[in-house]
Amino acid sequence: MTPRLLDPLLKKMATWFPVVSVTGPRQSGKSTLVKSAFSDYEYVNLENPQMRREATNDPVGFIRNRQSRLIIDEAQYVPDLFSMIQVVSDERNEPGQYVISGSQNFLMLKNIKQSLAGRVGITKLLPFSYSEAMKTKISPNVDEFMLRGGFPRPYDNGMPLDVFFSSYIDTYIERDVADYLDVRNVAVFRKFLGLCALNAGSLINYTHFANELDVSVPTVKGWLSILESSYITFPLMPFHYNARKRLTKTPKIYFYDTGLLCYLLKINSVQELLLSPVLGNVFENLIVAETSKRYFNQGKNPELYFYRDDSDIEVDLLDFTDSSQPDLVEIKSGQTYHDRFAKQVRKIAGDLDVSQDHQWVVSRVESSYTSNGVNVCTAKDWLLR
Repeated sequence: MTPRLLDPLLKKMATWFPVVSVTGPRQSGKSTLVKSAFSDYEYVNLENPQMRREATNDPVGFIRNRQSRLIIDEAQYVPDLFSMIQVVSDERNEPGQYVISGSQNFLMLKNIKQSLAGRVGITKLLPFSYSEAMKTKISPNVDEFMLRGGFPRPYDNGMPLDVFFSSYIDTYIERDVADYLDVRNVAVFRKFLGLCALNAGSLINYTHFANELDVSVPTVKGWLSILESSYITFPLMPFHYNARKRLTKTPKIYFYDTGLLCYLLKINSVQELLLSPVLGNVFENLIVAETSKRYFNQGKNPELYFYRDDSDIEVDLLDFTDSSQPDLVEIKSGQTYHDRFAKQVRKIAGDLDVSQDHQWVVSRVESSYTSNGVNVCTAKDWLLR
């Protein structure tokens, strides 16, 4: 098993909370991780129809008749179990009793909030980060990782990327989307996924999406909510700090995994990616998504933004996760650095009083260095921070 950065946090959570939850997209390695981290726990998977029937028909017996250390995978399928977990964990009053995992975040969090509020340590496991992928037998460089993404299975068994992602999308729609969509809309939803890919790194234009798909704006917003809840995409919100400036209020859309993004863009090789007109969008997506992933692996909620105002001043990434030392980051996919790349970073840094140590231009240059007080950082160095 490839070591996961979330492993130490999971084990620590189990010394603090009676219940630990692990959510994340399908195929991100949740089952493998929890079984490895808690190898002495009993394991049940509610995707097994027989196991699900047992839990549904007798949730009291299902919990009480099992070990005091139990992993319940895909727990969202039997909501009544959450109430029993609450009852039994309160009776025992000790940490580390249950580990629950699931891919349908919207159902998991709903049940946690209703039954387990205050009793559960919540974690998120995304596909491999770059540093995790480097520990696999493939050990990709940054450009290869940008194409492959981080889903573990193609790293583990050599499955061709197009085979994996084709199956992944089919399974995702069948399992996680069909229950929330009219069956007649599944083909339109596939087109919607493609539109999201074409607009990665751009402002979300709900009306444009609705017109292209011949659906309503509320439908588009609902579909985006499904993508976000199942860790396919996430919004990057605009940053506001000056009421006198006219700032955009529209978020941008990004994918958690650039491998899936490249597949949806029909990019099949590193050479195609590097020659593609959307290289800049994919590279920007990589830097933003991996920055977010780094914080999730530390158990932190990332506070990431972008800046854009009506004076055409824009900075790609503002990282306020540590508000005492925010980072301002311009992202460039080229291999040549120009000082003009840092112009708007310097402008916003002056307004926000951000020190030179936290002003960055991340690009595909060969080595990291400092230019006129701005940190010029290779993609690899940024991803391994």
